Amino acid sequence: MFYVHGIQGRVFSGTLEQLHHQHLVTGIARVRRIGPVVAEANPSMAPSSGGSGSGNALAAEAAQAYSHATSARVRQPLTCAADVMHSPALTVPGEATLRDAWKMLAHHGIAQAPVTGRGGALVGMVGRAQLMPATSLEPPSAAMESARLSQHVTAVMWSPVPSTAPGTDLRRVAALLLNTGLPGVPVADDSGDVLGFVSRTDLLRALATDPPLDLWG
Repeated sequence: MFYVHGIQGRVFSGTLEQLHHQHLVTGIARVRRIGPVVAEANPSMAPSSGGSGSGNALAAEAAQAYSHATSARVRQPLTCAADVMHSPALTVPGEATLRDAWKMLAHHGIAQAPVTGRGGALVGMVGRAQLMPATSLEPPSAAMESARLSQHVTAVMWSPVPSTAPGTDLRRVAALLLNTGLPGVPVADDSGDVLGFVSRTDLLRALATDPPLDLWG
């Protein structure tokens, strides 16, 4: 089940297919974290060109690590949003200033967060792309920049915003992110209270660190 929330409350409840026809959800821009693509090679870890020796040792080490990962804990198949969501999710109050919201995201090392109204219900989502748009990179006067950063988050947040129920199948959550260009989706109950947040990173982390790869099993 998917919902759409805005300032006026919940404006849609239905399936992913029905959501596609609402024309309320479009892709949003975001600032991507830039990091090194590869680290400097460590000669001691390089595999041998002959496909034997150290290469075989590395393969054996990888197989042993995989075996330990599968036996170290009791695993259960990941099937729904609740299995991978980050909870409790960081939320930004709608009355927070852009300056305060930026500090919150930076402090927690995240790129986006749900925005909540005075009653605590979901009303939108904000990310670094909204808090620091490309136009703000032009040299403004100190007064103009101070005025911009003093705005409330509701002035720049993305709203209305889709959310999903905890029991929604992960395939459908992934399809929503692909179809909308969103970097993540809030997980909320029927009243719009935010229960968690599923980001693309959460899905990729689950896929990469939960061997064997039965995420879609």
